[in-house]
Amino acid sequence: MRIFDPHIHMTSRTTDDYERMAAAGVRAVVEPAFWLGQPRTSAASFTDYFDSLIGWEPFRAGQFGVRHHATVALNPKEANDPRCRPVLDLLPRYLDKDAVVAVGEIGYDSMTPEEDEAFAAQLALAVAYDLPALVHTPHRDKARGVERTLAVVTESGIDPGRVVVDHLNEVTVKLVRDTGCWLGFSIYPDTKMTPSRMVELLREYGTERMLVNSAADWGRSDPLLTRATGEAMLLAGFSDDDVDQVLWRNPVEFYGQSGRLDLTDLDVAAVDPQTGNSILRGGS
Repeated sequence: MRIFDPHIHMTSRTTDDYERMAAAGVRAVVEPAFWLGQPRTSAASFTDYFDSLIGWEPFRAGQFGVRHHATVALNPKEANDPRCRPVLDLLPRYLDKDAVVAVGEIGYDSMTPEEDEAFAAQLALAVAYDLPALVHTPHRDKARGVERTLAVVTESGIDPGRVVVDHLNEVTVKLVRDTGCWLGFSIYPDTKMTPSRMVELLREYGTERMLVNSAADWGRSDPLLTRATGEAMLLAGFSDDDVDQVLWRNPVEFYGQSGRLDLTDLDVAAVDPQTGNSILRGGS
């Protein structure tokens, strides 16, 4: 089983996670920019963060045979903090980078006017830089948030086939299914979506334009739940090809629209023979 996790926050995970993921069949990931758990005090901190997403983290992932790409954005929660708003002017510097395959996460947290402005501005950047967009839907009042999301996507003029609306559930999947957007589902231990519920949605709505991710981050989450979903699909009677479409070909097709997805020469994990450390040391 080959797995491409299209939404996982590896900055918050350990090298043990990379090792476990690689052993489970995870060969590629996309890491969206997100809130780090406490307020940033200036836009300058995003510079270091974005540099890490396109520099250090791909290097770290590569030691375990996992290909890493990123998306960058001012995330919805921090769009409400005036100290972070200058990030919108910083983004063009990063949207030209080869490792960046979409604009994201963008969308709504609390559905404020500030989030409206940041969402629209970043969809415009996605259009200007010919990139897909990864859209976060709010954890509260989700149905209204998805309806509002879809209205803004329509107003932006972006091709809906270049947008994934993420963190969907049984209530919101119906709102997105016929819009032309891609549908994203985050599989969590306790919240959002479970493997068994995901199987039922795949039975009802099919496998086209469906993306399954772990969205693993600082909180209680599990980077192996993509694998668990694939196994649940097989037990439910889906074919190996169905699993490959959902866990590999769909995310490849979606992010491949960026023209920057590089899945060539996926190698096995590397270990520094000098130190025995799972992260190779720099220098001569």
